[in-house]
Amino acid sequence: MDKKPPWLKKKIGLDNKNISAIKNLIDSSCLHTVCQSAKCPNIFECFSKRTATFMLMGDRCTRNCGFCGVKSGRPLPLDRDEPKKIASAIKEMDLLYAVITSVTRDDLDDGGASHFAETVKAIKKLNPDTRVECLVPDFGGNKKNLETLLLEELDVLNHNIETVESNYSKARSSADYERSLKLLKRAKEIRPDIYTKSGFMLGLGESKEQILKLLEDLKKNKVDIITIGQYLSPSEDNIAISKYYTPEEFKEIEKTARKFGFRAVAAGPFVRSSYGAELVLDKALENK
Repeated sequence: MDKKPPWLKKKIGLDNKNISAIKNLIDSSCLHTVCQSAKCPNIFECFSKRTATFMLMGDRCTRNCGFCGVKSGRPLPLDRDEPKKIASAIKEMDLLYAVITSVTRDDLDDGGASHFAETVKAIKKLNPDTRVECLVPDFGGNKKNLETLLLEELDVLNHNIETVESNYSKARSSADYERSLKLLKRAKEIRPDIYTKSGFMLGLGESKEQILKLLEDLKKNKVDIITIGQYLSPSEDNIAISKYYTPEEFKEIEKTARKFGFRAVAAGPFVRSSYGAELVLDKALENK
């Protein structure tokens, strides 16, 4: 693809003091964020607003998805103090909404579900008024692992479908489209009171018909909230971008998605699964 179009060049006022403060807090606590590891385009905006998406269980993933900027390889040992460190960081940042995600840890018997659960428990203990969203891997499709996490007081269970089914062989070769859909449906069956959420990218070679099919599948599997953003290749080693969707095209896709009856839809070039997550949930609550 040619160079990025003008609508993908962010021009926003940034609070450099906040950016430095958040970065120092993360570094001094030996924590990881998906903002840094996945090379998110919104990183400086979010740090400027004193928000971040914490990433559990190290910065090395046991999978190697074609679209992702997170490092893959031999994972790091679990830091058993990590849940408390994240809870303390959230308190220091004075967050009323926290998003917790992780690398995929296929090397762990429960895929890291118990570590997620311990983190939610620690956050709620120290920050009882903070709402918590967990953006989880597929836990190997194991229902018991999902149940372990859902025993805790999280508010949103998020699992990204990422792309249309036909792209899985090149974009998510170690994942399974139906397994991801089943996780989302199971979450709603286990905890009907929580909101389920999923996100996907455009620009990986999908057709309009495939997008509609994906939206239909998400709706059938009880998803409440969806996010749709532009794929931006993190490096030359990742999948190339097939198309830059215009803001107008995103508006049309968002309008189409709303017709399926989701409680909230966020779509746009810079939309990411955890970007503005609190505002998206508030929209869903309005449509309850």
